[in-house]
Amino acid sequence: MAIATHLQKPSVMPSSRNLTRQKLIHAAIELFASQGVSETTTKQIAELAQVNEVTLFRQFGNKHGLLLAVIEDADVFAQLGQNLVTKLEPSSSLPQMLREYANTCLQALEQTPAVIRSLVGESGQYSIENRQGLGRSFDLANRRVAKYLKTNLGESKSELQLPVEQLASLLNTLLFGYATIELTSEFHGLWRDREDFLDRVVALFLAGAVPQGTSEPASINRSEHQSNHQSIPLDLPEPIVHQILQQAKKHSLQTYALAYVLFGAGLSASEIVLLTRSNHLSMIDRQLFQITQGSARQVPINQWIMGKRYGSYLKNPLTQWLKSRKDAQEALFLGVDGLALTELDLCQQWQELVREIITPTGATPAINQPQSTWCVELLVRGLTLEAMQTLTGWSASQLEPYVLRAKEQTVLTQAFNLDKTG
Repeated sequence: MAIATHLQKPSVMPSSRNLTRQKLIHAAIELFASQGVSETTTKQIAELAQVNEVTLFRQFGNKHGLLLAVIEDADVFAQLGQNLVTKLEPSSSLPQMLREYANTCLQALEQTPAVIRSLVGESGQYSIENRQGLGRSFDLANRRVAKYLKTNLGESKSELQLPVEQLASLLNTLLFGYATIELTSEFHGLWRDREDFLDRVVALFLAGAVPQGTSEPASINRSEHQSNHQSIPLDLPEPIVHQILQQAKKHSLQTYALAYVLFGAGLSASEIVLLTRSNHLSMIDRQLFQITQGSARQVPINQWIMGKRYGSYLKNPLTQWLKSRKDAQEALFLGVDGLALTELDLCQQWQELVREIITPTGATPAINQPQSTWCVELLVRGLTLEAMQTLTGWSASQLEPYVLRAKEQTVLTQAFNLDKTG
């Protein structure tokens, strides 16, 4: 999110080459902070590091190569995200959590104003590689903050209007913008003081991130909320389900596998992004996931989805995706950066996949509708309420709306069959 001034200590004794590299990075950070990137020369950096300028060129190629190392090797942005979450105490109150994080973050930003002005203020002059490095560092900081929020929100995160990663990104953007304005301007008149700004940020997030009628997600009684039949996401009709799967097949192997898992295993987006290769068990007569986060359980991956078979247990969209993998990542699904897919990544892929598909309600399909569709389908096909409790980890009251919806579907089918027989 912002720029730390301290480098991570190496866990092992550095070699002479690594020591020289670190000395140059330290010298660059000091000079970038005191006089700016543009005004700092490679000669000055080499002199401060007490090495030959030729050594700098051998290590980094040029100043922009050294700048990229300052951004990435020293982990200058992402370290702040890690430092912040380790300092914060867990809180059961979302408003308190947001305020404490925001205040701690602004304090850290104010301690490094010169570096912020230098690295960020001059970023328009950087090479594409340097700007990409800045982007990756911001993203890593956001992921660390999102992980902190997820841990402290617990089950209540499912009541948020936006994915946690998106909330973290928006919050960090607001805080970084505030710090930039405060550190570079005077008398802007946008807010009275920091407390006024923090009040507005917390109020904004509570209004936009939490469903109307609730003050904070931690106070929501989930079983009571779920018992409202109108509150559950509607299941999708058969033609739309197959249309989405066909669209996914045209898109990519991973997208097809994701759609297959969404409709075939009934997992939430937050559960899918935590899956690893070892969580997937594929045998000649069955295919399942071992869920280890949250409600630990085993979930079958159905090859039959809404009356149509998608491959076999050993050859299907998911196994085909895994077979195509050449990387060593343990995560089952990957983001564009080659790291584990985030919930935000998944939501963005879903939105792209369904952007031209309209449901009977006139809206595009939502990311949580496959789970409802799967749940209703299994109940229609004969699974008992007790069996569904085992598969989902939900209580009977949480499943009640899906049971009612399954009964509606069954009655409709019976009515159609009566009409056929005349």
